Amino acid sequence: NYRTPEQQIPEKPLDYPWETCMTMASSWSYVPGDQYKPARTIIHYLVDIVAKGGNYLLNIGPSPQGDYDTTAYSRMKEIGAWMKVNGDAIYATRPVAPYKENNICFTQNKDKRVNAIYLAAEGEKTMPATITLKGVKPAKKASISLLGFKGNLKWKTVNGETVVSIPASAQKMPPCNYAWTFVISAIE
Repeated sequence: NYRTPEQQIPEKPLDYPWETCMTMASSWSYVPGDQYKPARTIIHYLVDIVAKGGNYLLNIGPSPQGDYDTTAYSRMKEIGAWMKVNGDAIYATRPVAPYKENNICFTQNKDKRVNAIYLAAEGEKTMPATITLKGVKPAKKASISLLGFKGNLKWKTVNGETVVSIPASAQKMPPCNYAWTFVISAIE
């Protein structure tokens, strides 16, 4: 049986199976004109929960006619578009320390690849020129790629931290909105 924190995300991974139960809007049931969470917020919650080893149960209250508000459909379409690019960093992954540092969350695939998921700030539509990873160290011959972008990225170690360079083309035209996944082929 899962323990289910409602409408909240634990600060750190829990040592038992758990899931966060959360509403897409403000109520568990249908409320005409309800305020829905932005897709960016829902995606960031999903990443944070999965990075801590949890499951995300997202509630959408249907209308008396059994339909959803048009905003709910819009949010699901945005989440689906993001998952199409980044699903490999979410499905069948495990948490990996340090789980989260600043705005970057970490998951690990069964083949030991590590996903560093950069959570974009409100209004951040272009990627930064570099990202810096402190808690995860790529192996010497590791490659780093960006989901939804072809080719490997350049990276180097500076003062014990990993600095990943993002090509100008990816900066200007990110592969998706709200959060970007950097895949490290192997860590130390």
